[in-house]
Amino acid sequence: MARSRTRKRRLLWRVGSVIALMALVAAIAGAIYVIHLDRLVTQQFEGRRWTLPARVYAAPLELYVGLALPAQDIEKELQRLEYRGVDKPAHSGEYRRQGVRINVVLRAARFADETRAAQALSITTEGGAVTALRDSAGADVPIVRLEPLLIGSVFPIHGEDRIILAPEDVPSLLPQALKAVEDRNFDSHHGVDFSAILRAVWANLKAGGIAQGGSTLTQQLVKSYFLDSRQTMGRKLREAVMAMALERRFTKADLMNAYINEIFLGQDGQRAVHGFGLASQFYFGKPVGELDTAEIALLVGLARGPSYYDPRRRPERALNRRNLVLSILSERHVVTTDEARKAAARSLGVMTRTAAGYYPAYLDFVRRTLRRDYKEEDLTEAGLRIFTSLDPRAQELAEQTLERELTRLDRVHKPKPGKDPLEGSIVVTTPQSGDVIAIVGGRRVGYSGFNRALDAARPMGSLVKPFIYLTALETGRYNAATIVNDAPVEIELARNKIWKPENYTKQTYGPVPLVRALAESLNLATVTVGVEIGVPKVAKTLQRFGLQRKPTEVPALLLGSLDATPLEVAQLYNSLANGGFRAPLRAVRAVISAEGKPLRAFPLEVTQVAEADAVYQLDRMMVQVMQRGTGRAAYSTLPPDLVVAGKSGTSSDLRDSWFAGFSGGHVAVVWMGYDDNRPTGLTGSSGALPAWSRVMAGLGTNSWSAPMPETLREVSIEYATGLAGEPSCAEDLIAVAVPASAELAVKPECDGHSLDNIAHRAGEWLRDIIH
Repeated sequence: MARSRTRKRRLLWRVGSVIALMALVAAIAGAIYVIHLDRLVTQQFEGRRWTLPARVYAAPLELYVGLALPAQDIEKELQRLEYRGVDKPAHSGEYRRQGVRINVVLRAARFADETRAAQALSITTEGGAVTALRDSAGADVPIVRLEPLLIGSVFPIHGEDRIILAPEDVPSLLPQALKAVEDRNFDSHHGVDFSAILRAVWANLKAGGIAQGGSTLTQQLVKSYFLDSRQTMGRKLREAVMAMALERRFTKADLMNAYINEIFLGQDGQRAVHGFGLASQFYFGKPVGELDTAEIALLVGLARGPSYYDPRRRPERALNRRNLVLSILSERHVVTTDEARKAAARSLGVMTRTAAGYYPAYLDFVRRTLRRDYKEEDLTEAGLRIFTSLDPRAQELAEQTLERELTRLDRVHKPKPGKDPLEGSIVVTTPQSGDVIAIVGGRRVGYSGFNRALDAARPMGSLVKPFIYLTALETGRYNAATIVNDAPVEIELARNKIWKPENYTKQTYGPVPLVRALAESLNLATVTVGVEIGVPKVAKTLQRFGLQRKPTEVPALLLGSLDATPLEVAQLYNSLANGGFRAPLRAVRAVISAEGKPLRAFPLEVTQVAEADAVYQLDRMMVQVMQRGTGRAAYSTLPPDLVVAGKSGTSSDLRDSWFAGFSGGHVAVVWMGYDDNRPTGLTGSSGALPAWSRVMAGLGTNSWSAPMPETLREVSIEYATGLAGEPSCAEDLIAVAVPASAELAVKPECDGHSLDNIAHRAGEWLRDIIH
C-alpha cells in the first residue's frame, strides 16, 4: 500500500514537473513572442512611412483686371473648388455673390512656385470682364490665383490614398469626438480597456448580436496598420499585445494623430480613402480645418463602418448614425445641447460625386510623362505634388461637347444592335506653350480604360494634306495661286499594280489654284503635287513637325494612309499654329516634394522646323478651308468674326472622321469612329467638325492673326481660277499671301488695270533703279 502511494506521488511529481516545464516553456515562448511583437511594433511604427500618392493639380485660374470672365463663371470656378456661398464670408472657403460683385475668402494654397496665405478678396466685373480686384483693406490687387483644383492621385496598386494631417491641422473637436464615441478611456488605459470589453459583451448579449465594440482606438490603429481583418482568437490576442506595446512606447498624442491619418473611411472605386484629411475632401470637398460640428460627427460615425454607413448609398442610416454621435457628444459635454440640436437638424451635406470628378485620360498622359523621370514608387509613395496644364473649364467643355455630339450622331446613324457605340476623342492645346489643356479619351469620360487620345492610332486621311502643300510651298515653285491640274492620276506600284485615286465626289475639276485644291480637299490635285515634290520630302516634313516615327514612303501617304493618334495630330497642328516652331506637347509644368521643395520644372522647349513665310502662306490657305471649303459649316456655330484655320480628314470607306484646326490661342483635334474599325458613314465635316466648332466657340478664343513676313505680299485672286484681279473686273475674290517676287497670271479683263499688278510692276521698277 505504501509502495503504491509512493508510485502515485512519483507519477504526480513527474506529471507536475512536465506541466511546470511546459508552462515554463510556454511562458518563455510567450515572453519571446511579446518581445518580438514589441520590437516589431516599435520598429515599424517609429519608421512608419505612409504611402503618399502623388497628387495631380490643374492649372490655377489667374484673375486680373481685363480678364474676360463674367461673375457667373467666376462663381462656377469657386463652386468647382467647393467654396460655400454664405451671407457674410468670414472663413476660408466662403464667398458671396451680389450681382457683378463677389466677396470671397480664398484658402491658403500651395502653388508650384510659392505658397499663399488665406486672403479676403473683392472681385468686381462689368460687361463680362473683371474690372477690379481689391483686398480686405480696399487696395488694388494686380493679379491673384485661385488654388489649383485637385484632379487626381497616382496611388499604388493596393489603392490606399490619404492626406496626411499634422496635429496642428486637426480641429480640436475631432480627437475629442473620437474619444467620446470610440474610446472614452483613451487618456487613461494602456492599450486595452477591459471595462469597455465587459460593457460591449453585456450590450451584445442584451441585443442578441454585435451592438457595440470593445476595441480601443489603439487596437483599431493596430488592426488597420499591422493586421488583417480575420476575427480569430489568435489575431485578437496579438492585437491586444501590440496595442499595449504601442501605448508603452508612444505618447497618446502621437497615437491619436496616427489614428486620424490611418483609419479607413470609405471607398472611391479602386481608391481606398484613409484618414480624416482625405475623407473630408472626399465627402465634403474641403479641408478638415473647415469642417463644422455636423460634418465632424458624420466622419466620426463612419469610423464604425464606412460601407454600412455610406452617406451616399445609405443616407438614412448615415443620418441616424451622425445624430447618435451628436447625442453622445452632447451627453459627454463635448458640445453644448443647443449646438448638437442645430447640427442634428441639418442635412448630411455630402457633395454629389460624379464619375467625372477625376480625369483619367488626362492623368494617363501625366503618368506617361512622369514615368520617364520618376520611379513608380516615387509616384505612389513619396507624396509628390504634380502641377499640370489642365484647364478645368476647357476639359468640361470638351467632355460635354463630345458626349452631346456622339449622342446626336447615334440618333441619326443608329448603331447596329450588339455593336459598340460610336466613339470619339478630343485634344485641346495652346500653341505658343505646347500646353495640353484638355484630353477626352472616349465618351465615358470619367472612367479609366482605353485612352483613344493617346492610343487609338487611326488613318489621318486628309489631315496630312497641309503638310504636302507646305512642302510644296517650301520649294519656291508653288504659291497659293499656282495652278495645279485636278485630273485622273495613275501611279504604277510594285508587282505591276496600278493605283488610281479618286476625289471624294468621284468628279474631276481641271486646273485649279493651290488654295482651292486644299480648301476643297481635292485628292487628284494633291497627289499630283505630292508626286512632283516627292513622297520622301513629305515624310520628312511630318517628322520635322513632330511625328515620332518615320512614315512609310508610299504614294498612299499623300492621301493619309498614315496612322496617328489624336495627340500626335495635335502635335503636328500645334506646330502649324505656332508659325513653324515646334513646342513638344506637355501636361506637366512642375513637380515639388511633399515638403514643398521644387524637384523639377518642365520648361518650354521650342525648335524652329520651317520658315515663317512658308507656314504663313499655308495658314492663310487653311483659313480658306474654313471660309470656302470643307470647314465652312463651322460658321453656323462660330462667331462670324472669329478667324480660324483648319482641315477635315476622312479615311477610306468613311471609317474615321477627323477635324483639326486652330485659332489665335488654341488648337483642337477631334476624332470619331468605331473601335472595331467599321464604317461610320461620316466625313470629317459631318462628324468631327460640329464637335470641333462647339469646342472652339466655347473656349472664348481669339482670332488667328499672325503678322505677315516682309518677304510676302497680299494679293487678290479669283477663288475658282487663281487669276489675279480687282472687284471691278473679277468675281469671287479671296486674299492670299504669296512671295513678293511671285509673278501671277492676271485675268485678261484686269490686265494693265489691276492695282496689285501695277504695284508689283512699280516695285520691280524701283528695285531695278536701286540696283
